Amino acid sequence: MENILELTNVTKTYNKHVAVNEVSFDVPKGSIFGLLGPNGAGKTSLIRIITTITQADTGEVKLDGERLNSRHPEQIGYMPEERGLYRKMKVGDHLMYLAQLKGLSKKGAKEAIGYWFDKFDIEDWWDKKVEELSKGMQQKIQFISTVIHRPKLLILDEPFSGLDPINTNLIKDEIYELNKNGTSIIFSTHRMEQVEEICEHIVLINKGEKVLDGNMKAVKDRFKENLFHIEFEGSLPADITAQAHITEQTSSSVTIQLQDGQNSNTMLRYLIDQGLHIISFNEILPSLNEIFIEQVGEMPVQL
Repeated sequence: MENILELTNVTKTYNKHVAVNEVSFDVPKGSIFGLLGPNGAGKTSLIRIITTITQADTGEVKLDGERLNSRHPEQIGYMPEERGLYRKMKVGDHLMYLAQLKGLSKKGAKEAIGYWFDKFDIEDWWDKKVEELSKGMQQKIQFISTVIHRPKLLILDEPFSGLDPINTNLIKDEIYELNKNGTSIIFSTHRMEQVEEICEHIVLINKGEKVLDGNMKAVKDRFKENLFHIEFEGSLPADITAQAHITEQTSSSVTIQLQDGQNSNTMLRYLIDQGLHIISFNEILPSLNEIFIEQVGEMPVQL
């Protein structure tokens, strides 16, 4: 699998504080990748290194196979959690300025702005001042400014903060569309349910060090506890407790935990052979929120 981004033993220290300690991970090309961790974990320091705002003290970062250099910011889009729009500027002028900073010509910038204004149905916003817009409206402008140059790599830090459900879905749809058209995306948030919904791969950082990374399914499989939820009709076999540990039970369902080495197919066959009518037999995988707490020892902050 090709990678859009490769970090190898990256370290960053500020005034003797180690913000990032020999962190290595790869972001697969064309993926939506979750960068996770509690406050102060080192996520922002990593993003600042990837976007060339700062440099790593040691280690190597490659973008699309090439060592990170001064030309790469034009290939990256970054929307920080703390928004950075100039409140007194008119929206159109602001976007023209930012688009040309990212290497677009005046004509190309105007065409790109027109495309996004039409897409978001905000054609009449050109002469509005940023300060006249609501937080959600400003969020749309921030998003446009981040993607207007069609970056190879898009980094989104809490992109849904301040958005109502309708606009959250609007931005989410655009993220999927950009990804479908080839943009690789790093998605950083405290909302674990959003990560589970959106991301294919994750890395978890804590206290400046990588705790775990990998494909979402592989990460969940690593932490599963052989729990299965069964819905049924009939009566459970009297000796089921000799076969598995029951953690929850009702008149029509049961949650069991198999011992290491026990086979779920064998358990299913045993129940059927005992005359139980099985309606559903599903493995219970841990949520990303549960994995986060287990690895970090605290709840992710809910914004």
